[in-house]
Amino acid sequence: MKILRTPDERFANLPDFDYEPRYTVVPSGADGGDGLRIHHVEAGPSDGPLVLLMHGQPTWSFLYRRMIPVLVERGMRVMAPDLVGYGRSDKPAERDDYTYQRQVDWLSAWLRSNGIMHATLVGQDWGGLIGLRMAALDPARFDRIVAANTGLPLPMNVAEETVEKIARFRAEAPTPTMMEMQQQISKMGTDPAVKFAYWQKWTWETEDMPVGLMLAGSVDGVKLTPEEMAAYDAPFPDPSYKAGIRAMPSRVPMLPNDPSVPAQIEAWKVFSEWTRPFLCAFSDNDPVTGGAKKPFESRIPGAKGQSHRTIEGGGHFLQEGRGRELATIVADFIEQTSVEG
Repeated sequence: MKILRTPDERFANLPDFDYEPRYTVVPSGADGGDGLRIHHVEAGPSDGPLVLLMHGQPTWSFLYRRMIPVLVERGMRVMAPDLVGYGRSDKPAERDDYTYQRQVDWLSAWLRSNGIMHATLVGQDWGGLIGLRMAALDPARFDRIVAANTGLPLPMNVAEETVEKIARFRAEAPTPTMMEMQQQISKMGTDPAVKFAYWQKWTWETEDMPVGLMLAGSVDGVKLTPEEMAAYDAPFPDPSYKAGIRAMPSRVPMLPNDPSVPAQIEAWKVFSEWTRPFLCAFSDNDPVTGGAKKPFESRIPGAKGQSHRTIEGGGHFLQEGRGRELATIVADFIEQTSVEG
């Protein structure tokens, strides 16, 4: 496994994000491979309630800069890691280096190495897909969960003709333009697997994804500055560093023959008996995860009776558009719920 590491100077003068970088080395999982260095930021009192902030694709812990100060002001200890392939963390160079299971394994190793216990998980996008699997594998480490614009997809009832249609599209169709992809994603309320395939194909086949530009067009409620857009581009000095952000959308299990389905089934078995507090805080205008909160609210015992929140606006990346509001929801949830043991 060839591993790339973004030079430190790429992260100079980040706006509102001057946290000291911290690193943990975990096994790569490749035969004879070196360890992978995972970066995280940490803030707040060491004895405060621990909040674990998990980002998704194509962002990094910088996404939480609007939330961290609010949580710290409320007496929380915050840890926000960068997924492998993102931010300051190491970046395997090939798209096939990245699987759903490997991300779960890498971040679970990071979790154990840092001795994290009694955490409140906040997961958005892939931060939820990975974080929820981590919690299912090691539930004793988590006191609460906040799911925000994310899911734990288990695609068991997709018609065979849809599976065949998507397979042909992935194999034979030309790469969609960015505009075509965005138009299809905006219609994900119908045929979500088909619409999401446009995002999967576009990211897999687009060598130089314009990350900062994508973020600027996906946030509702604030306008990103040029410096903030540059911060989202900072982890990627050239296209060779972008294998992770290109690969991960294709690892979202949208079809019943996806290799992640058995592990998703096992995770849902855990959550079907999860009695610790579980809160949904989704924005009302996210085209990607609309409806994804329903299984959480209906199937997880710990979600019953909670004051689930629908946040007006914010788009998919509600940490940007509604960061202070989401942070306040998280802090209130921690203060208002208790966990035995």
